[in-house]
Amino acid sequence: MKHHTLPVSPETVHWGYFSKAVAPAVTVRSGDRVTIETLTHHANDDHERMIAGDPGAESVFHWTREHKAMPRRGAGPTVGPFKLGSGEGVGVHLLTGPVAMEGAEAGDVLEVRILDVRPRPSCNACYAGRCFGSNVAASWGFQYRDLIEEPKPREVVTIFELDTAGEPHARAVYNYVWTPQTDPDGVVHAMIDYPGVRVDHSLVRKRENILPNVKVPARLHFGTMGVAPAEADFVSSIPPGYTGGNIDDWRVGKGARMYYPVAVDGAYFSVGDPHAAQGDSELGGTAIECSLTGDFEFVLHKKNDLGGTTLEGLTHPLLETDELWSVYGFTFANYLAELGPNAQVEVAQHASLDKAMRDAFRKLRRFLMTVHRMSEDEAIALMSVAADFGVTQVVDGNWGVHGSIRKNMFVSP
Repeated sequence: MKHHTLPVSPETVHWGYFSKAVAPAVTVRSGDRVTIETLTHHANDDHERMIAGDPGAESVFHWTREHKAMPRRGAGPTVGPFKLGSGEGVGVHLLTGPVAMEGAEAGDVLEVRILDVRPRPSCNACYAGRCFGSNVAASWGFQYRDLIEEPKPREVVTIFELDTAGEPHARAVYNYVWTPQTDPDGVVHAMIDYPGVRVDHSLVRKRENILPNVKVPARLHFGTMGVAPAEADFVSSIPPGYTGGNIDDWRVGKGARMYYPVAVDGAYFSVGDPHAAQGDSELGGTAIECSLTGDFEFVLHKKNDLGGTTLEGLTHPLLETDELWSVYGFTFANYLAELGPNAQVEVAQHASLDKAMRDAFRKLRRFLMTVHRMSEDEAIALMSVAADFGVTQVVDGNWGVHGSIRKNMFVSP
């Protein structure tokens, strides 16, 4: 076993897409471990707390009229004209990687074990050692067209501080309504529509003493993890799919094991979208977006060895913890294949929990019938009385429902 370290820098981070065409940031063998730093793409909601004084974060977010460290942001074209900024296209998350797995081939399964997760502290002397994150009630949130107070519609940013002393939790520090922001290239952003725009705090009105009697339990996890799809060289980080991606399940934290079907040689795993806390559905648009560092172990399962194991027949992401297994249903199990050339743009137009629920049902039925050798009638009976289905997220275009089954129900004969 070898232990690698992957810090954040413009050379190790890609912004807004999964890719089989990007040079690997590191190559590992099965059994290797990697410490991976990740940054939230919302850090510029409060530059002073989440970027200032941090060499890694400053290098990634550096953007002046003369130089933009990360010009490509999203799975769109690299040549303009652009309305929002260079490299504009679908996809918003900062992802660290790719991590290439030596010997991985299409049809294999990559197991990713999350050994530990810890927050990235502020490096600003004013906030040294303290950890912060941003929650956005955004235009892509479920609530955006269903507000009852003025002004409406509106996007609201809430900054939280994460306290890891004792029982980890987060408290709100302040919030503000998004006002038009002008980026270094002179583009005015009336909405939160391009990742990494630095908020000028002289243009917003901070509202303090919000949620004064609320402590949000911390659930440190990674909202976006997965391997590169085969269908395109650059695939938006927003809609989740058959190779993982932006699943946004708070259970994907310390102690979790995620399994991904390998679609391309090398697997090309990337991780980002770090969260301090999130509820099922991620209703408003984001979690508490907070930069994290994780320790990961990678295990390759070859396709010829999958028969008779939990991974037999796996064609979608699977979560395993000490207590349960979870499958993930989406509006489209593989939107890239089902919707054709414009899939990355069109998928959000078809978002449906009904279809996501049916996909989750079918995947959990397959798991019970294949792995636990049940008949279809047995599997359906067990799902109805003992499986838990929940809304994973309703904000990522390809909406998600998770289906979980607890391990303690399976007893030895």
